[in-house]
Amino acid sequence: MTSPDPLRVAVIGSGPAGIYAADALTRQSREEVAVDIIDRLPTPYGLVRYGVAPDHLKIKGVARSLREVLERPGVRFVGGVEFGRHVTRADLARSYHAVVYATGASVDRRMRIPGEDLPGSVAATDFVNWYCGHPDAEVESFLLDSEEVAVVGAGNVALDVVRILAKSADELLRTDIPQPMLDVLAASKVRRIHLLARRGPLQAKFTAPELRDLGRLDNADVVLRPEQIDIDPNSAAMREAERAARTNLKIFTEWAQRPARQCPRSIELRFWVRPVEVLGDERTTGLRVEETELDAEGRVRGTGAVETLDAGMVFRSIGYAGTPLPGVPFDEATRTVPNSEGRVLDADGGVLRGDYAAGWIKRGATGVIGTNKSDAAATVRSLLDDAAELREAAGGLEPVEDVLAGSGAGVTDYGDWLSIDAAEAELGASLGRGERVKLRSWEEMYGALGR
Repeated sequence: MTSPDPLRVAVIGSGPAGIYAADALTRQSREEVAVDIIDRLPTPYGLVRYGVAPDHLKIKGVARSLREVLERPGVRFVGGVEFGRHVTRADLARSYHAVVYATGASVDRRMRIPGEDLPGSVAATDFVNWYCGHPDAEVESFLLDSEEVAVVGAGNVALDVVRILAKSADELLRTDIPQPMLDVLAASKVRRIHLLARRGPLQAKFTAPELRDLGRLDNADVVLRPEQIDIDPNSAAMREAERAARTNLKIFTEWAQRPARQCPRSIELRFWVRPVEVLGDERTTGLRVEETELDAEGRVRGTGAVETLDAGMVFRSIGYAGTPLPGVPFDEATRTVPNSEGRVLDADGGVLRGDYAAGWIKRGATGVIGTNKSDAAATVRSLLDDAAELREAAGGLEPVEDVLAGSGAGVTDYGDWLSIDAAEAELGASLGRGERVKLRSWEEMYGALGR
């Protein structure tokens, strides 16, 4: 008896969620599976390449484990193909038994305050894309010509933004930041950085390692208000606080107790304050903020005490949100693809056969990189449970190469990625900057492929 052809699965998105889905699909023994990981960029790794701060080398090391999956038999990387532009949901149904959407959450949540759309008021996601060298980012997007800036947010992305703004160019020299972006950072006029959290130190979502990194900067001192972290150890708030929050409070207390340092830049960490208006006519010239407190139900409310910060730039970092995929159901309230155990649901709550979701587009922007592993595995279990039905419904399948013919996609494969990788290593060596320096633009990456 001959074995059936492999179950063909397309994974849309080559970040951790997508690659972990491919990992789960090809590790199991229930079904023979062939996986194509499709991404609009010519390079893999998604958030690991374009979302992790360049000075967080240990976290970027996750790419090494992801690479092992891409090199596994039965897995192909198909880059340069944009879902909804070069290929549609109907197109994929001609080539695959199933599709897993793992496109993440790529846009920022908004503050919804007056003046938010002024030039100089920007999304942290845009700044992260810029310093990570995303090919969609223009060098001129950030001039960093203001001495005072504000970063709104109480999570690790806010810390990343503050840290990159606070470091000297010499401290970033051995990272993979593209050279044009490093030149802008070297010329930065930023001297005072406000980090604003609308709740208190026990509610902040910072993680301890990232906080400690902020306190170890040579180029910037951290300043905070001792009264904001003076919390009775016997209080209800402390008793109810999670261990991570108590660890953070200990770090804040250590910072408050150490003597001030004379540094070129300062980071002023403020709790219990929220933005209420970005000021300016043609561009951002300030940020009006209001002190906050918790009401009886634990919700944040303003106290009426208002002040103005002379911030020439405002970075909002209050969360990520997913974006709709053409032809795929989308829940505007949760900014996710509606699903049940990873199976995509239509508007009536019925299961869309052959469509699955994994990662942030499935559950929202929560958790760390590793959280996507168990999340993807759960989706794959649902997909494998449906395998017989998926095979029966699909009939004969066309090679995806035939489907993409004439689409205009600049298709790349894993070998092309290795060529780009080698070119970045060569650039890093030629500039004397370390292991690698990213190729910044679409033209540079395709140029490395001789296209």
